[in-house]
Amino acid sequence: MTASFKPVSVAIGDLTAHPANVRSNSPETYDPENIAHLKASIAVLGLLQPLLVQKIDGRYAVLAGGRRHAALKELVADKSEKGFTAKTKVDCRLVPEDCDVTTALSLAENITQAPMNAIDEFEAFARMMEIDGQSPETIAKTFGTTVAAVKGRLRYGLIHPYIRAAARAKTITLDTMKAFAEHPSQQVQKEVYEALTKEDSYLQAYTVRQALKSRGVQVSDDIGAFVRADYEARGGAVAADLLEEHSVLEDAALVETILLEKLGAAAEEARKRLGFAWADAMVRNDYATMAEYGRVYPGPIEPDEAGQKRIDEITAELEQLQLEMEDEGLEDDTYNALYERVDALEEEARDLQEAYSAEDLARSGVIASWQGGKITLHIGLVRPEDTVKGEGARGAASDPTGEGTSDAGEITYPASLAEDLKTERAMALGAAMALHPEATLDLTLFKLVSDVLTSGMSVTQAIKVEARKEYRSHAKMDEIDETSLEQVAVAHDALNLSWLDEARSPADQFAAFRALEAGEKAKLVAYATANTTQSCFARDRQRDSLMHDFEIEIMPDIRVHWTPNAALFNRFKKAWLLKILGEDLGLAQEAVTLASSSKKEIVAFCDKLFAEPFATLTDAQRAAVAAWCPPMMQTNGVAFDEAETTAETPEPDSEIAQAA
Repeated sequence: MTASFKPVSVAIGDLTAHPANVRSNSPETYDPENIAHLKASIAVLGLLQPLLVQKIDGRYAVLAGGRRHAALKELVADKSEKGFTAKTKVDCRLVPEDCDVTTALSLAENITQAPMNAIDEFEAFARMMEIDGQSPETIAKTFGTTVAAVKGRLRYGLIHPYIRAAARAKTITLDTMKAFAEHPSQQVQKEVYEALTKEDSYLQAYTVRQALKSRGVQVSDDIGAFVRADYEARGGAVAADLLEEHSVLEDAALVETILLEKLGAAAEEARKRLGFAWADAMVRNDYATMAEYGRVYPGPIEPDEAGQKRIDEITAELEQLQLEMEDEGLEDDTYNALYERVDALEEEARDLQEAYSAEDLARSGVIASWQGGKITLHIGLVRPEDTVKGEGARGAASDPTGEGTSDAGEITYPASLAEDLKTERAMALGAAMALHPEATLDLTLFKLVSDVLTSGMSVTQAIKVEARKEYRSHAKMDEIDETSLEQVAVAHDALNLSWLDEARSPADQFAAFRALEAGEKAKLVAYATANTTQSCFARDRQRDSLMHDFEIEIMPDIRVHWTPNAALFNRFKKAWLLKILGEDLGLAQEAVTLASSSKKEIVAFCDKLFAEPFATLTDAQRAAVAAWCPPMMQTNGVAFDEAETTAETPEPDSEIAQAA
């Protein structure tokens, strides 16, 4: 690398250190023992490799060869060594004064010698960019490294000298030193360093980063990028970094002011559009603060003519989409696109059939906060002082915990969803019956005998005396949880069906049936009975005491036969999912974090959570996840009024009513 420079002989006394020498501030490089070895070598063999020098102020500054220069000075000072004086000349190579690659030359030569201190590299790259005007790309090309590696070193080369010196002395770790690069101002770095070390406490990288956050916001931060144009328009100071993405908006107060203004504007726009009474803003969503607010929810309404027309259009499109999705040859991307369209249409249809009451609008509002790099709107909030106590207003949740409030703020289940859940509950009960053949056989025989012999006894709602397979309708049969179906399939495979031969006469089939063992007969009767169970919700102890007690006996926990999945959660509103997570499952922090996520992401989170509860859950949270189901699906004897669903009950002669 030095061959192209002009050879020159220079007296040792005319040599001086070059400010661009990358080892000049590295004490360990000039360790006495290190220099002593080099001194002995030069004394015997002479200077084998010329020094690289550049003329500065009439003297020759050693650009590369600082250790050899130090050894030469030691030889001059040692009077016992003959032949080395200040006037002794040594071979050098002269770098032109206008050369713009001085740091590169020094660094390149030193890389081929002893390993460099990491801080030397940081400082060298920074000087190459700041003094020599080189770019990260040219530096990377010069040394055969990546641009990313060069950028990483550039940030650390301009940390305040005090802090770099502390890292050299190992007073602080290299990682702690690097943390100061979060702010490009050396003055700010020094102030933070002095403040944190005032009490001689151990300095950590995390502590440094937290302290620097109060001194400004990086332009690459999501908030910095969001407010930067307005910030600069108002004359806000910017601390420029060698690399633009690490520059800092220094006036943190101005950044927050602008952010709150933007959040407030978004909240006000939503207030006007939705008709709420007030709008507010907070920089970040504080769960403790938000928990003090009540919330109102939209209730069912009769759509106007235009709304009903749109609902009819949506219904027709959904039917068409359902047919398209049944094509087994669809690519995954195509299917997913259709699925997302279905979700969007179903949500639009729900919105057309729901609205806030005038009373709720008059006392509720919107809060905008910054979450996940974007504005998040919290809609339908009721300030603590406006929260209705006791019964509350329609649609209001005066206590976010759900304790001591009216049912108006609870999740509402549309009639279509309620009907499907009713079907899934019946399937789970059927699976339980098939798994308890002896008990189900006793129930069947008891009903057959008691209903005939006892006059005036009301017919049990779950089992029909006539042997007719129950028809069960479901909007998305192929997407329901398959646990109960698999359990029934296993029970079916265990049946002895050798007697059921259509080639035989009924009498012969009956004879073969009578020859079966009692246990085999019980399995057959239980399986048949399971297929006749009607779709209905929790039994009422007074109206249907027999099935109430029997269901609790064989199916005390429906979750043994049924697990909530993505298909169910997709039919919930985003707000409902967050409510379930935060209130029912005790995952308040997760609910806050997910509030800024899309509904699709929240559904995926819930699906994964219920499929296999996370290892990080507390015992209480794990128990809540293991037990949760919609209230009408509970099998612990809690009654559920089917009239609570939002749609009208089908007429008795309708297909669904007959099946239910």
